[in-house]
Amino acid sequence: MKKNKIFVACDSKNVIKIREIINKTENSDLKIGYKFGLEFLNSKSGRNFVSKLKNKITFGDYKLSDIPNTCASSIKAVSDLNFNYITIHINSGLEALKAAKKVSGKTKLVGVTILTSLDNKSLKEIGYSKDIKKIISKQAKLANEAKLDAIVCSPKEVKIVKKVFKKEIITPGIRFDAKKDDQKRTLTPKKAYGNGSDWLVIGRPITKGNIKNNLQNLIDHLK
Repeated sequence: MKKNKIFVACDSKNVIKIREIINKTENSDLKIGYKFGLEFLNSKSGRNFVSKLKNKITFGDYKLSDIPNTCASSIKAVSDLNFNYITIHINSGLEALKAAKKVSGKTKLVGVTILTSLDNKSLKEIGYSKDIKKIISKQAKLANEAKLDAIVCSPKEVKIVKKVFKKEIITPGIRFDAKKDDQKRTLTPKKAYGNGSDWLVIGRPITKGNIKNNLQNLIDHLK
């Protein structure tokens, strides 16, 4: 039976907490990887911890967004950490995406679309005039042209992305209930998989409180 795939978001700069998250989420019902964000990767001990982590699926969520040379150089700078996945903002542009892909090696390069903390109102404040769905469709085409390995998008836009992008789709913005925290475009795990997500990224609903109980709640929810 095919296992559901989850990236647990390790959003802390406390190594003891990160170690606890990893130890308490190991199980045979799910395929689990670990996503390390800027908070941990920029902390004093974060890089050292990741460099010593063995036999885990790792996701370096750097969300690179810069000129082509800097994006490529940044990926080279963390190549010793041997991430399985690493993120770059599609808004960096086609040349930056291609430059990053050229040096990413065995690491899967993941294009980030519009963040799940934003909605149409937020985009208008920034200066975008088009609807989120239209922007994400355009971004997916760009990721495809740059031959990226995966895309990060809201679970609500998976079907749009799948029309033009046929590789892995990773979805954050997963909530077990109506509580959204600082996210705007969210869905439950079951609905996200139903839309076609390959990987779900889940942080606080698993890591806040009793980790083992939270993980079991997820497994029960998916049955």
